[in-house]
Amino acid sequence: MSQARTFHIGPIRPPSEAESLLLQVTRGCTWNKCRFCNLYRDTRFKAYSADEVKRDIDVIASYAEEIRGYLHGLQWDLDGLNERLASIPDDEQRQCFYMVARWLLGGGETVFLQDGNTTALSSGRLSDVLIYLKKTFPQIRRITSYGRAEELSRHDADYFAELKEAGLDRIHSGFETGSDRVLELIHKGTTSDHEIRAGKNIRAGGIELSIYFMPGIGGKELSEENAEGTARVLNEAEPDFIRIRTGAVKPGTELYDDYLQGRFSLCSDDDKVREIRRVIELTPKAGTRLVSDHMVNLLQDIEGCLGLERDRRRMLGRIDEYMELPETDRRVFQLLRRTLRAYDLDDMKRLSEAEMGQLREAVAAPTDRQWDEKMNGYISRFI
Repeated sequence: MSQARTFHIGPIRPPSEAESLLLQVTRGCTWNKCRFCNLYRDTRFKAYSADEVKRDIDVIASYAEEIRGYLHGLQWDLDGLNERLASIPDDEQRQCFYMVARWLLGGGETVFLQDGNTTALSSGRLSDVLIYLKKTFPQIRRITSYGRAEELSRHDADYFAELKEAGLDRIHSGFETGSDRVLELIHKGTTSDHEIRAGKNIRAGGIELSIYFMPGIGGKELSEENAEGTARVLNEAEPDFIRIRTGAVKPGTELYDDYLQGRFSLCSDDDKVREIRRVIELTPKAGTRLVSDHMVNLLQDIEGCLGLERDRRRMLGRIDEYMELPETDRRVFQLLRRTLRAYDLDDMKRLSEAEMGQLREAVAAPTDRQWDEKMNGYISRFI
């Protein structure tokens, strides 16, 4: 196997794309100035040419052809695949082989285009890549991508209709908030008007839109505004999904420096839960589905359609069940969640009285500020 048998793989993808093939179309982020994020700080943005991406697709196809040789009828020869994987001496080639194998074992039907803003490419170049990808792998049923709200707002519905025709099915976009004051605070480089215009044009072009909301990213001072502004954008843009990504202030970012210098106050987990509740309250007509598909979220089982009364009652009821707990028990649950010892409130209910007593003693001592810092540190590990 030659050194040329590698393809580009970026650092991140949404949890909903865990089974997807990762195909890097751009590297880094066109903006790269958000004050809560340092993922791409040392990465210069690069847009790969259509020929470069097609070459990667060809490499993936060559791996796929070899890997399919381990499929006998409907049964995969997993021992043979593992032996082949272990025999590859080059780490990068081994990673590429593993990704394609895992993708095919999972059905080989979904692809995620990386990195942070693939829609910065012209529609012609991106369409060329999409058409070639689907021609190479006809079994693909869904292709998704990241896109920045400000960039997306520059394009009309025809641009997105062209991408839809070529094969792009869903765009993920980190709106983070619908509040202009919070957008300015985190230096997002966009406005709520950009978000609304982008959302309307994407959906008019026939592409699904999945946006991200960060409870707590505005700090205590802008907590209520963070929720209310986000609800306004949801009601105007009506994305298909709103995905909760609990905000945290990560060391090494400008926002963390603001916190250390007293210019930013951390929201508590309870503040963030109240923001989520407020968003649900203020969007009774949106067809948007709320999804809590990340371990950074305290109440990960809060999911449902914002426009369905049945789902709204269930989500609000689950939030209220948490908020009605004594403060010490809420802290216990926060600790269990942040240390991956509980998924939902039912897990905490299974603890014995002796275990709960020990945990209540452990969480009672820290001040509110100390506790919020501790939980922020736990969340930051997963960002």
